[in-house]
Amino acid sequence: MRIVSFEEYSEFLKRHEHVIIGDKRIALAGKKTVTQYRPVDDSVLQRTTVWSFPERGNWATHRGDYPGNWSPYIPRNLLLKYTEVCDIVLDPMMGSGTSIVESRLLCRNAIGMDINYNAVMVAFDRLNFHYDGCKIPIEIRLYHGDARDLNLISSNSIDFILTHPPYGKIISYSKKGEVTGDLSTLPYRDYIEAMGKVAEEFFRVLKPGKYCALLIGDTRKNKHYVPIAYDILQVFLESGFILKENIIKIQWNTTKTSKVWSKLENDFYLIAHENLFVFRKPVSESEYRKYKFSAGRRYGKI
Repeated sequence: MRIVSFEEYSEFLKRHEHVIIGDKRIALAGKKTVTQYRPVDDSVLQRTTVWSFPERGNWATHRGDYPGNWSPYIPRNLLLKYTEVCDIVLDPMMGSGTSIVESRLLCRNAIGMDINYNAVMVAFDRLNFHYDGCKIPIEIRLYHGDARDLNLISSNSIDFILTHPPYGKIISYSKKGEVTGDLSTLPYRDYIEAMGKVAEEFFRVLKPGKYCALLIGDTRKNKHYVPIAYDILQVFLESGFILKENIIKIQWNTTKTSKVWSKLENDFYLIAHENLFVFRKPVSESEYRKYKFSAGRRYGKI
């Protein structure tokens, strides 16, 4: 991990009008004027385990131009459910910084990180707006680093983790060899193994009794279903987490589904959902054992 300063971003901005993420060009706009800091209807929170956001959300500096970024409604709902003002929030695969922007708007301290330096610059750019909605001071820190090694974050120090990791190679966030360790470029078995290391680091830095949320989707290979989400679920359970929620998030306007598969007659159903897992770090080994055996599962370190 290496902390990146706003001054470093400012110098980068002098030399670059855009960055490349995967095969997409993302403009850097510099200081922005924001007139809308929250969704138009900010009173309705999700109350069931099926979430659907037909409109992805474009308040503040949120945009749909970054490949694979999640709707800001997702981190907003999670932050309002699982955190309090001034809590320390971590997104170590932040991409364009959607969850960090929401953390700032909701007056949470936030740590954002990405393995792709260009993504860190995009996140800084999305945070580059005036906001005086917090009556108490908060701190936002951005890092360039790998989620498998959170070496600058102390154990048991984070109140909430939320992130939207790559789904294997479904979307590539960098070209092969361009970003060392980019999970979106790894073969599937290596990707699952890497996510196991991510889970161990998440477990280490999270406070006991606190929550960790991941949005993850599945894919098909040779027309057969590849359950990426459930492979990830397994490695997180084996790292010691307890599963609090499995939320089904309906997908809208997916590029591959809308432009390719939907035009064809297929012998399979189109994947139109993602899994939003919410994990809890148990407060003790005895609590974990109780959960493990009551769930009828044989997994975990214990």
